[in-house]
Amino acid sequence: QREFTQKKTFTSWINSILAKHTPPYVVSDLYTDIQQGHLLLDLLEVLSGQHLPREKGFNTFQCRSNIENALTFLKSRSLKLINIHVADIIEGKPSIVLGLIWTIIFHFHIEELARTLACTYTQPSLDGSSAAHSSPKASRSAKKSAKIKERWKMSATKALLLWAREQCSLHGSVSITDFKSSWRSGLAFLAIIQTLRPGLVDLEKAKARSNKENLKEAFRIAELELNIPRLLEPEDVDIVNPDEKSIMTYVAQFLQYSKNLPESEEDMQEKVREAMGWLAAQEKNLAKLLVETENETYYQKYKEMMSFMETFNQEKTPFLPVLSSKRGEAELSEGQQQMREEWNKVISQINEWKAKLDQMLPSPLDSIEAWLQELEHLQAEELPDLQDPFKAMSIFREIIVIFKGLMDCFDSHLDTLQSFKNEDEKNMPLVLPEKLEEMKRRLFSNIRSTNPSAFLEYHYGLCSAIANEVKLKLNIWDVKYGAKESVESLLENW
Repeated sequence: QREFTQKKTFTSWINSILAKHTPPYVVSDLYTDIQQGHLLLDLLEVLSGQHLPREKGFNTFQCRSNIENALTFLKSRSLKLINIHVADIIEGKPSIVLGLIWTIIFHFHIEELARTLACTYTQPSLDGSSAAHSSPKASRSAKKSAKIKERWKMSATKALLLWAREQCSLHGSVSITDFKSSWRSGLAFLAIIQTLRPGLVDLEKAKARSNKENLKEAFRIAELELNIPRLLEPEDVDIVNPDEKSIMTYVAQFLQYSKNLPESEEDMQEKVREAMGWLAAQEKNLAKLLVETENETYYQKYKEMMSFMETFNQEKTPFLPVLSSKRGEAELSEGQQQMREEWNKVISQINEWKAKLDQMLPSPLDSIEAWLQELEHLQAEELPDLQDPFKAMSIFREIIVIFKGLMDCFDSHLDTLQSFKNEDEKNMPLVLPEKLEEMKRRLFSNIRSTNPSAFLEYHYGLCSAIANEVKLKLNIWDVKYGAKESVESLLENW
């Protein structure tokens, strides 16, 4: 099912790109059409805007040469093509062809779009998932996982998910956490359409419809009104475990549409002025609140923070489109750059305030809070890229060691939280009940979010990669190597 969906989605995406080629090219069967190499070169030329060398004929040598030229070009872009060989593409092997096309989609389509988003998402929250935690105990997490974290930047997948989540956040109960089951109801697609083009959908009516009806409506509107190619069908999404790559490919087209929306410079400047005024007021309110609560108890400080954050999150909604501008730094006007700096400054101050409050938690809650933050930092990391399986295995081992060490404390922290007596000697509450409930929710949420299927799928990928590597070596070792001792030495060295 997954292979079938990917083939259909990737073929439709390729056709939408090759419609811009001169002359236009239409793929009928991906596994067959890719074997000559011309399809790959045409696709890469449209995506890169470069002219690539090619053989004009269609005999075996010319097809092989064209595929080699395409792979060489991809490697020149620092793309790792592990276990993707010319012979497999000429044979049209499904797993290899789909893997290659996904690499191209992710690099040229999703990463290019998401690159301008990565710097805009440092939003505060009331839970422990805030963008920065600076307590001494929390910093131990950074030290433990620093060498892991530094090995990969914020992924395009996460940036795209945050963008989609932000579009949906404007519509209340529509929530997304992944590129799988979160999209099954169709409401997320409709919410994004409503954000990009207000008035095209009625979300209240949609909540009473079936998943398939919503998906059908979303794909129809996107195609007719937004000119977004229909890469998916309702039956591709309304299943228990939809294909993540196919949904990402489709969602990225909405991000592309949003980047192309026209907006006059005058309108943008007015929005920037309004946002700057609001940010200045928030910074002033925050500074005043910090002074007023300086000598208050932890209980009162946290209560005031919750009140401030509730108002802040409500008031920021109208400013989100301009605050999360899709433009890169080089494309921003002076006013927009100042606005982004001011936004980052306010967010940093809020996160610092929350981190200080976390340090002030009465013992032993302060230790549990630090442990939760360590666990959340670790789980927020992306799994290593399987394209380099041996490096990925090494990184993954480090993650598992850290994770197991943290989970050894789970039972004791759970017992402590459940038995914590929340009152001082005067029978006054030490901690706001909402804070205790939040910590319990995060503790159980971390267990639920540890998806064993992800670990199994990851190990399956590693084992497959190793098996392919072994097969490759065995295929090479088909000549005589002399004495038994030399063969044993060769095996041992490898």
